[in-house]
Amino acid sequence: MACPVSTDASVQNPEAAPQPIVRPDIDWIPSYKVYKDRVARLAALELDRPTGIPKGWPTHVDTERSWSGSDFESEDEYAIKLTPDDITEIEAGLAHFKGTGDLNPDDVKPSNFPLPTLGPRLNDISKAIHEGRGFVVLRGLDPDKYSSMDNMLLYLGVTSYIAETRGMQDFDGRMILHIQAVVEDIKKHGSMPNSPYVARAQPFHTDLCDILSLYALDVAAYGGESFLASSAKIYNEIARTRADIIHVLAKDDWPFDEFYNSQYHTRPLLHLFPPHGPSFQFSRRPLTGSHFSPHHPLVPAMTEIQAEALDTVYFLAKQHALEITLRKGDIQIFNNFAMLHARSSFVDGEINNKRHMLRLWLRNEERKWATPRALERLSWECYGDHEWRRNAVWDVERSPPELRVNFRRASCA
Repeated sequence: MACPVSTDASVQNPEAAPQPIVRPDIDWIPSYKVYKDRVARLAALELDRPTGIPKGWPTHVDTERSWSGSDFESEDEYAIKLTPDDITEIEAGLAHFKGTGDLNPDDVKPSNFPLPTLGPRLNDISKAIHEGRGFVVLRGLDPDKYSSMDNMLLYLGVTSYIAETRGMQDFDGRMILHIQAVVEDIKKHGSMPNSPYVARAQPFHTDLCDILSLYALDVAAYGGESFLASSAKIYNEIARTRADIIHVLAKDDWPFDEFYNSQYHTRPLLHLFPPHGPSFQFSRRPLTGSHFSPHHPLVPAMTEIQAEALDTVYFLAKQHALEITLRKGDIQIFNNFAMLHARSSFVDGEINNKRHMLRLWLRNEERKWATPRALERLSWECYGDHEWRRNAVWDVERSPPELRVNFRRASCA
């Protein structure tokens, strides 16, 4: 299914002379002062805003995945320590898979990567990720013990018990991404490196997957903290204090700077996932533009009311976020539909302590959340029988850095 598209002739005909578009004062990583000034300015206008929660939307989401970072007293509440026996079992599973004579990473699955004792516990963790708190950190592996290929294979073996299906992460068919600062973040107009390949901070957003996982092959000398924020908690706070914003977030008129068949796309930021409830699906860059990927000049501006709603989500996420300092060897796994995530900037060491994460997009076919209609095409591009998916790419050492052209025009994804 295609995303909703524009009928604006100037967008569908790039040769048409565009009129200058006045956009709200809103940045990729927002300013709290700008946000509060906008809230005060809009309040003074006494606009005719909707009252109450929209029909069909809950007034409150009562679920274990509604939490605030302050609810956690210790990382022991979410970091599960792998025992020496667990690690021995993982290594035996790796040896078993390699003994089959097939080293295609795409073929790793529970049936050929046996974890007889750890496997059932990982299945319980999978249930908690889909139906409970929504995230976990597995701790105790030592990546330095293994080759690059073995690190990838054992990572796939462990996560296959959480969610076996892997998603395509770019249109080169890349199935695993190496998140590391391999390009300098030079702030100039023109081609710029995408965020996974530089040390810049990333604001709260979601990816395009069901389950997101990171395996820390190494961590930075300074910074690079991971932040998770519960979508249910954010929704409950907005519903309690500013129900009118629910109407704005759920409306399908948000203009995304994503081109498909020469047309830009609109969709909501907030979706219903029955029976789990409301959750977000968006990244700020296609909505605000950024220094490394300027907004396409033909895509309409969001409204001031939309800018207020977008930053409201960001600052509530920041207020209720859990900060996680990943250690070398950690595997972080979380429900992308249940939370927003962010990252602080980081500084690598000269020789060691160079941040390097392996990222997977995963799906559990039995426990997956039903895809809302507006997200069906994005879901298919990630997990479906896509022509590029048939030529799966598994980078063993690093991913070639994607450079942003002036404007993104490939697809919703």
